[in-house]
Amino acid sequence: MKEFKNKVAVVTGAASGIGLALVRHALNEGMQVVLADVEDSALAATVAGLADFSDRILALRTDVSKAQDVERLAQAATERFGAVHLLFNNAGVGGGSSVVESSLQDWEWQINVNLWGVIHGIHSFAPRMLAHGEPCHIVNTASIAGLIAGPAMGIYKATKHAVVSLSETMYLEMKAGKLPLNVSVLCPGFVRTKILDAGRNRPAELSNPGTEPPTQQQLAVLAYIRNEVANGIAPEQVAALTFEAIREERFYILSHPEFKAQVAERMENIVSDRNPVLPA
Repeated sequence: MKEFKNKVAVVTGAASGIGLALVRHALNEGMQVVLADVEDSALAATVAGLADFSDRILALRTDVSKAQDVERLAQAATERFGAVHLLFNNAGVGGGSSVVESSLQDWEWQINVNLWGVIHGIHSFAPRMLAHGEPCHIVNTASIAGLIAGPAMGIYKATKHAVVSLSETMYLEMKAGKLPLNVSVLCPGFVRTKILDAGRNRPAELSNPGTEPPTQQQLAVLAYIRNEVANGIAPEQVAALTFEAIREERFYILSHPEFKAQVAERMENIVSDRNPVLPA
């Protein structure tokens, strides 16, 4: 896609963080935008803040972990605006402890949103996007955590590595079939978002009642990550970079070049038959 004006974009996780920045950027490009988010109050506040664009937006509460919700979103987007040209599978959550200490509820919650949410988006939207035959693009939000190795955030990393692989496969399938659907994977580093507060939308049935209080080591890791997020780049920078990458048909979208050394180290360890190493 080179031109965005009068085209249609769908954004999941649209009421905050990177999702909201993508929405605003798309609107400023002259697009019609469908906003999907699981948080009713945040979605309503976002719509109210975009009153000047009311004729070009549609908002729908959507739980991306549920296939029926995403299918309903695809139907509503098509009915309101016609063909969808740009899909951002952006909704995501983070949490859990170490791989061993995380509960099955932690695993299910994050896999349901971070991985199944992307799968549901592709399943419901990609066939419709291919059917209209116009140039279109899907951006799946992974993370730099999907390209590197290290301790902590094991569930999150597992889902994001899966999203990277899924996206690579889909990209190559579209190219092999000479189809007009392009694919990118967004792998941001630390961005000023509410990712660490995602538990506010965690389903009650997947909560962890009666768990032990976090250890000092766990608290230290969380404090470090919170500090990095608080001092991260603005979501608007990520949105601008993402639209630039779409225009240039770039697959990998990395917002933090400083992490490339860790990516290279991991790749070198693999091809050199070396064991993983702790990051500096």
